[in-house]
This record gives sequence, structure tokens and C-alpha cells, in this order.
Amino acid sequence: MARAVLKVTGMTCGHCEKAVTNALRSIGGVSDARVELQNGRAVVEYDEAQTSPRALATAVMNEGYMAEEVA
Repeated sequence: MARAVLKVTGMTCGHCEKAVTNALRSIGGVSDARVELQNGRAVVEYDEAQTSPRALATAVMNEGYMAEEVA
């Protein structure tokens, strides 16, 4: 399992946080996704054979938020 930390911008409420969480958890290979509205970040545990940080960020962006991987 690998871990990615994404900086997520544009979230303003609990609904936003839930939308990002659901988008990440819907990706094959994601075992856990924790989204923090206050910190504007998401921590995702995933299987590298099934997905990538780029795919995770794309899923967030498809929900209407900006996302980028951070170290």
C-alpha cells in the first residue's frame, strides 16, 4: 500500500468534504481516504498497482475542486 497526501482547495463546507471523500473512495485500489476540510488536505491509502496520485487528484478535480499531490 502507498500513501498520497493531496492539497485540496475550494472546499467550504461539510458537503464539500464528503463529496471529495466519496470521489476518492470510489476509485479502485483506494483502501482509505481521510479528507480534512480545515486543513484543505486529503490523505489516501491506495494500491499502486491499481491507481496513482494523478488519478486521485483527477477524481477530486472532477468534483469541482483543485487538487495536487504534496510531499
